Formats: sequence, structure tokens, C-alpha cells
Amino acid sequence: MLDGAVVAVVIPAWNEARLIEKTLDSVPTFVDHVVVVDDASQDLTGAKVRDAADPRVQLVTHPKNRGVGAAIATGYGHAFAAGADIVAVMAADAQMDPTDLELLLQPISAGEADYVKGDRLSHPDAMFRMPLGRWIGNHALSQLTRIATGLDVGDSQCGYTAIGRRAWEVLARERLWPTYGYPNDLLSRAAVARLRVRDVTVTPIYGSEVSGIRPRHLFTSFPYVLARGLLRRVRHGA
Repeated sequence: MLDGAVVAVVIPAWNEARLIEKTLDSVPTFVDHVVVVDDASQDLTGAKVRDAADPRVQLVTHPKNRGVGAAIATGYGHAFAAGADIVAVMAADAQMDPTDLELLLQPISAGEADYVKGDRLSHPDAMFRMPLGRWIGNHALSQLTRIATGLDVGDSQCGYTAIGRRAWEVLARERLWPTYGYPNDLLSRAAVARLRVRDVTVTPIYGSEVSGIRPRHLFTSFPYVLARGLLRRVRHGA
């Protein structure tokens, strides 16, 4: 627990057998539940999660690949059903610094925010730690997301996030975008619902992991999600 709140971590995973064990080992001890959602992996991801000695770990499996957004939404549902008050998302490829997790959770546990976004771009070493293409691309998508949502988010694409129970009860009524573009869609809906969104600076970590985002996503999913978000904002006067 953290400040009296039951904490869960959701880990969406698709073909992450190489790094999933390292990720599970990194989850801090104050976390009460760990929900791994295997999004129909074709490798040994599920088997390695089942073999984990950590009693906090629960494996949920999608029979068909549904996308990272759908995996996160499934994980949220299971985590809150297990009694969590706050749920964080950590990637399965060990790309998130576990020492940042407490800072990410604190605005929610203190009652100051409903949804917290990690912000790698505000880290003083971001330009040196992040591949140049990703640094530029994330700045561009974050600017477009600020325009579409009206929210002052620093790093819209960072997957290191935390959400409180009340916020999820609001957002769970929505049909959230299931694949890449999920963070932007969720931010749009959070803006319309007037949820309190807060940024927390986190450490950029890049190693041998491979991003699943392809150039086609930059010309299909992201423009569609952002345009839809802008229209939603205008329609609701958010």
C-alpha cells in the first residue's frame, strides 16, 4: 500500500518473453497487485509469467491480439475488481524506472489528480537518453495532443501512467481506442470528463527494446484519433 491506498500495476505484454521477468522483478514491494495482460503473444511470455514466484502476479490472456490499449483497459478492469484504489501501467520491456513509480502515484494518493502522465521530455537528459527520432516525434505528437485536448501535457505518448478508481469508473463507460493512439484518446476523454490530469517527470530508459509503432501508424491511427479528439472537445466545449 501507499499512503493507505491499495496499489496495482498493469503490464500489457505482447511477445515480451525476453524482458518480462526483468520487468516483474522490478515492481516495488509497496505494490499490492500485478496484472499482466498477455495480448495473444506468440512466444513464451505467458509461460514466464505463470512461472513467476511473486504471489502478487495475476496473468490475464487475450485469445486474440487486440492491441495495447485494449490490454491496458482489460488490466484496469481486473486490477480495480481486485480492490485497487490506484492503478499504474508499466511496460513489459523494462523501459520504465521503478524508482519513479511512487512519485507517479503520489498526486492521486494525495487527492490532487485523477490521472497522472509520466513526462520523459521534461527530464534534463531527455535529448541525450532518447533516440533522436523518438525525441522529435514525441515532441510533435505531444504538441498536437495539447491542441486536440486542451490539456497541458508534456509527453502524451509516455506509457508510464497512473489512474484513480473514480477516474476509471468515468472512463470505463467509454469505448476507448484499442491500439496505438490509446494515450491520446484517453486524454481526450479525460478532458471532456474534466478529470484532473497531472504530469510527473520520469526517467527515459532506452535499451534493446523494439517499438511496435510503425510509420503507417503516424499516417493512420494517430491523425484519426487526434482529429476525433479535437471534434469531441469542440462538441462538448471542453
